[in-house]
Amino acid sequence: MALLKDVAIETIKRLPDECSVEDIMYEVDFVAQVLEGLKDAEEGRLITTEELLNRVEQWAK
Repeated sequence: MALLKDVAIETIKRLPDECSVEDIMYEVDFVAQVLEGLKDAEEGRLITTEELLNRVEQWAK
């Protein structure tokens, strides 16, 4: 969690002074999702592109 906090703080610092609360929340959420995805990948929780496309096809029905 410390990594997320540190990255969130750095992300906020890089935003322009006139950014909105929504801009901040979007950027922090994006960073959190990227970190979560990297953790999943490191732990072997991956699917192939073919499996992803199959899932999307099923959802679209």
